[in-house]
Amino acid sequence: MKLRRAIAVFRGEHEFHMDLVGPRRRRIWFLLSGAAVAVSIFGLLGPGLNLGIDFRGGALLTYTNEAGASVEEIRGALAEAGHPNAVVQLTGENQVRVRTEPLGAARAELLEPLAAESGIQPSAISVEDVGPKWGQQISVKALQGLVIFLVAVTIYISFRFEWKMAIGGLAALFHDLIITAGAYALFGLEVTPETVIAILTILGYSLYDTVVIFDKIRENTSSLGLVARETYAGTVNISLNQVFMRSFNTTLTTLFPVGALLLFGGDTLQSFAFALFIGLGLGAYSSVFVAAPIVAVLKEREPRLAEIRDRVTRRDDLAAAREERVTAAPERRESRELVTTATRQPAAGSQAPRRRPKKKSRSKRKKR
Repeated sequence: MKLRRAIAVFRGEHEFHMDLVGPRRRRIWFLLSGAAVAVSIFGLLGPGLNLGIDFRGGALLTYTNEAGASVEEIRGALAEAGHPNAVVQLTGENQVRVRTEPLGAARAELLEPLAAESGIQPSAISVEDVGPKWGQQISVKALQGLVIFLVAVTIYISFRFEWKMAIGGLAALFHDLIITAGAYALFGLEVTPETVIAILTILGYSLYDTVVIFDKIRENTSSLGLVARETYAGTVNISLNQVFMRSFNTTLTTLFPVGALLLFGGDTLQSFAFALFIGLGLGAYSSVFVAAPIVAVLKEREPRLAEIRDRVTRRDDLAAAREERVTAAPERRESRELVTTATRQPAAGSQAPRRRPKKKSRSKRKKR
């Protein structure tokens, strides 16, 4: 029966209902998110990010793979030459691109095995030194884009909704950004320019999901009767239940192709797909369990909404006490009946009182 109901909820045939922003539940979400952020910050400050050669400098090798060597064979030749962390890419027309650390004086020791593996002369391999300045420029441009993006998001949400929702949206964005970067640091994955593009992409997706939820919250909280009956947090909870399955299904259908890239895309797309996969999941989570609860907490500090919350809390407490009394009344009545029956029955071992014979009436005595 539970499985059938779950399938019906998944299809949208029944309404999903769960306490998502209640006082106890949002403490759980905040603790989980806080722990994940703390672990991510530890990874960023401890092991740190594994920056690729685009950020720390290195060498870019380009040549034609006339012998048709596979990526594994080329990577094996690089490992034997002392470059196990090199990135190998096969492009169109049998072109090979290798990104690795600076070659230094051991250039010939690397070019000769690569040329032998591909059936070409060492002189046919083009070597280009990549300095760290290019990676620094990418980092600066990415940081500028991130700052502009966050400022634009703050202005848009504040104008479209209100500044308290902007705080919730920014908290969700920083939550996704820190945990995604921390995952790269903890797993030791290489950070490339593609990774930066993926992180900016997931921030946009997280914002999309958050704006959809905020729009539903604003639509429901515009009804004063609903807020007066359910409180602001209760109305936020109703809004989340209404859009939860839509957000879940959208995220799930997006994760399928990204997961396929992560599993079958090879080393070239693995870093990009990993950032997208982690970020898309975090974006859906933070929109529901971080942004919306923060908005509920900030809004219920307003005097008018705090008064409504206290009044509804007192009403619910009185209703619970009344229901408890009604439920306990039959039990108390039954216990009183049991006590009364026990007092009427004679104790064990005692003799029951003898009944006196009824006196016969005078008319019956005269007839005798």
